[in-house]
Amino acid sequence: MSILQTDDTIAAISTPAGTGGIGIIRISGDKAFEIAEKIFIGKKDFSNIKSHTIKYGKIIDPSAGEIIDEVLISKMRKPHTFTREDMVEINCHGGMTVLRNVLELVIREGARLAEPGEFTKRAFLNGRIDLSQAEAVIDIINSKTKESSKAAIEQLEGKLSRRLKEIRKKLISLIANIEVNIEYPEYDIEEITLEETCSTIHETYYELENLIKSFEKGRIIKEGIKAVIVGKPNVGKSSLLNELTGKDRAIVTDIPGTTRDVIEDYINIKGIPMRILDTAGIRETEDPVEKIGVQKTEKEILAADLVILMIDVRTGISNEDLEMVQKAKDKKIIVLINKIDLVEEKECNKTENDIKNKLEGIETVKVSLLKGTGVEELTDKIYKLFVGGEINYSNEIIITNIRHKNLMEKAKICMKEALDGCRSGLPLDIISIDISRGADYLGQITGETVSEDVLHEIFSRFCLGK
Repeated sequence: MSILQTDDTIAAISTPAGTGGIGIIRISGDKAFEIAEKIFIGKKDFSNIKSHTIKYGKIIDPSAGEIIDEVLISKMRKPHTFTREDMVEINCHGGMTVLRNVLELVIREGARLAEPGEFTKRAFLNGRIDLSQAEAVIDIINSKTKESSKAAIEQLEGKLSRRLKEIRKKLISLIANIEVNIEYPEYDIEEITLEETCSTIHETYYELENLIKSFEKGRIIKEGIKAVIVGKPNVGKSSLLNELTGKDRAIVTDIPGTTRDVIEDYINIKGIPMRILDTAGIRETEDPVEKIGVQKTEKEILAADLVILMIDVRTGISNEDLEMVQKAKDKKIIVLINKIDLVEEKECNKTENDIKNKLEGIETVKVSLLKGTGVEELTDKIYKLFVGGEINYSNEIIITNIRHKNLMEKAKICMKEALDGCRSGLPLDIISIDISRGADYLGQITGETVSEDVLHEIFSRFCLGK
């Protein structure tokens, strides 16, 4: 079946599997009302129910005259629906047996089981939303925090789409002006100059660059931060994990080498999800199990966004610690100076200054996990390191989707090549080829120029019933 097919009626369970108070069957298509009429009995016939209202009744198997469930049924007449097709939603009692029975009945009466994401795909194909808005739907479903949900809702509202369509419209207008001037020189049309063409391309290049720059912040908002706590044995790594998560996730003892495997948990830092890993202490050891833990630590450093290097204030920074920093040189690093309650302030400041001299430009935070001090400063620094100031969704457009970023980068390369052509004095019809390619890449983000294979790949990631 072609992914572009929308001429039949589809149905699916739209709520998660398992037992719950309510389960919803969703039906969309030209036969949605006809099917509902056959299986629903209420005080009013289904045909007499007003659109966008909900009514109580029973779902009955017409062939057996058997009641399957007491339900609330919603009737929504096109085009004012999610898919811009006639839609019915049946609110059943939760539980997979009831839901499957109702779904099987709906399919028997003429619907087809929907594919993953097919309701949203129909919303896109029927022009209710564009492709980037459709992708925002799954981002909302998968959002881990309030901030990631906000970013997805902004995209669903069409903020990114509007900006990209404005840029693309400008490029298409430029291409049209170039072609008119070349194809119809005899007409009295204002001639577009190389300087005007260069100016528009230059402006577009920097608009795309600014959007692309927002991706790193967007990725963090959407996917979160992967942070690894590293350091020598017994510096307080497990205590830090327990303090940040608010639970006894890791065993804490005075015996070096207690943590032998990677322990992980999730925390929320001002709306940003952070996956934090407590690792085995780095040291020379003959213990084969501990050696494996050390190797895992080194592997996790390579995959991390943030490395939190813990130092005991009494011993200061060692050569092993410096080697650790060298391994994490391409990562964001915070040095946490722990156990400051055990020394005088003068000694504490001396250790901090020594670290700053040896590790220029790296953030340090002084903490006492025993006393619970300095942890709030640590979380503040993490937030500022990755997000900066407060996120202003009313003024900012934040890119969170890697597909969008990659296509914008391709469009930006096209603008760069077009600019190079301008500076080399190439004919406008040659330059317009790069402009046209750039416009095509932007169209692939919103779905104005996108292949069926790409659509299939995008919507196959959705859950059933959405």
